[in-house]
Formats: sequence, C-alpha cells, structure tokens
Amino acid sequence: MYLYLVFGALCLGVAFVAAMNAARRGRRATVSRIATIIDYGTQNVLGGASSEASSFIDAEPTQSAFATAAERLGGLFSGRLVSLSEDEIRDQLIAAGLYTISPRTVIGYRLLATVLLPALVYVAFGVHSLSGVLMVAIAAFAGWILPLTIIQRQARQRVDTIDRSLPDLIDLLCVMVEAGLSFPSSLRMASEQFGPPLSDELRLTLQEQTMGLGVDEALSHMADRADTPAMKAFVRAMSQGEKMGISTGQIMRNLAGEMRNRRRSRAEEKAQKTPVLMLFPLVFLIFPAMFIILMTPAVINLINGFKGT
Repeated sequence: MYLYLVFGALCLGVAFVAAMNAARRGRRATVSRIATIIDYGTQNVLGGASSEASSFIDAEPTQSAFATAAERLGGLFSGRLVSLSEDEIRDQLIAAGLYTISPRTVIGYRLLATVLLPALVYVAFGVHSLSGVLMVAIAAFAGWILPLTIIQRQARQRVDTIDRSLPDLIDLLCVMVEAGLSFPSSLRMASEQFGPPLSDELRLTLQEQTMGLGVDEALSHMADRADTPAMKAFVRAMSQGEKMGISTGQIMRNLAGEMRNRRRSRAEEKAQKTPVLMLFPLVFLIFPAMFIILMTPAVINLINGFKGT
C-alpha cells in the first residue's frame, strides 16, 4: 500500500511541475523581450554601462518550478508560522550574497522540508515504536531549522571573509588615491584585484553609483549589506573625510592600521578560547582512546593472572 502512495505522490509531483513549466513559458518570453528593450535603452543613455550591471544582477532571476512553488507556499504562510519577519530574512539573504532568492521562497523551503523530511523518515523506518516517532519529530524539527541555519552560516562566513580582506583593500585604495586617481576609479580598479565576496560588493557599489546614487549613499548600502564594525568604520571615515575636506589617503592609512590592530586582537581572543574549545574533544575522544591503548595490556595481564590462580 505504501508503494502505491509513493508512486501516486511522484506522479502528482511530475504533473505539478509540468503544469508550472507550461504556465511560465509565455511569461519568460515576455520578460526576455522587456529586458532586451530595457538593456538597449539604458545602453544608449549610459553608453553601455548597463551591460556590466545586467551581467552581475539579472533583470529577472530565473527560478525553477520548485522554487516558484516554494515562493507561493511561503507567501501563503508568511507572517503566520515564522518568528522572523521578511525584512530580517531578506537581510540575512543579502549578507549571504543570495540576491535572487526572496524571503518567501526561504519560508516555502522551510515548510516543504518540514513536511518532506518526516515523510521520508516515515517511509524508510515507520513509526512502529517510540524511537520511530522520535525520529519523525527530529526530522520535522531539522527540516524547519536547517534552511535558515544554512543561510545564517553562509552569511556569517561571507561577512567574516569581507572583514578579513578589508585592510588590504584600504591599503590598495590608499596607494591609488595618493597616485592621483579618484575614489570611484580606485574602487573600480580594486574590484578587479580581489575575489568574491569583496569584489561582488565593490561591483554592486559601483553599479549603484552608475545608476545615480552618491558615493556616500552607495557606501552606506555596502555597509548595510556587510554589517561588520570594520566596514562601518571604513564608510564612516570616508563620509567624514569627504565632508571635512581631510586627506583621504591619510584617513585610509590610519584606518588600515586600526583594522589590523583589531584583527590581531580578534586572533588573540580566539587563541585564548582555544584551550576551552579543545577540552571537549580531549575528554570525550582523545582520553578514552589513550586509556584503551594504555590500560588494555594491563587488564589482559590481570585477567590472565586471575585465571592462573
């Protein structure tokens, strides 16, 4: 009976995906024509500057039928079952570099994972005992927590990578500015020397400037996307230096030294936490193996001695 249920669910899923693809064909053609018209008009106005922007951020991000279904499902339950608001989820998605995924899609993924993971555990193991019920409950909890946990972990790693690369960026900008380049030109050249995620943030900042935003506003948006103390200090120093007329090169040189001192202090803090973190694997993994290796010959000799007596 379970086999028929699984086969019926698969057939229903295939029919749903086929219907979604058929419904989206006409919309894709319309969107592609509109995007072509917009790109052509913007290239004529800006002299081709929009081609770089359109290559980095699509005018209409393509989604699979599964992602579209998740977005619609998340729209139905948005604000009802989730503790985080859509703005908070959107901030985490931006920090993780997932610009083409909407918060409602994440909510839909969480709901689907909450339903599908327990169903798979039920089909695989059943609920004939208390352990089976516990496994289904754990699978439901993991399905609800895992999508958002993965996004938060990716956002934290991405922001830490940007924070570590920021002193080198400031040193390079300082050299370029003192050589006579303007600050936007220095940012454009620096974006070619670094890899992602810092280069992605710099290109996005340059695209905002190309679209008409000021330097201060574009930098503040970058600080909102990469919310770290070092990035905020960099943006604040650039804004104050431009308003007060202070030398940008001197500001960036002092700021780079301050960030390196901060990075050194963070490394020292992590080094001081290392003994405490090593305590758990030492007690639960290393010590038992050492006791087994050291005590096994003595226990064997003791057992043989008792047998001899």
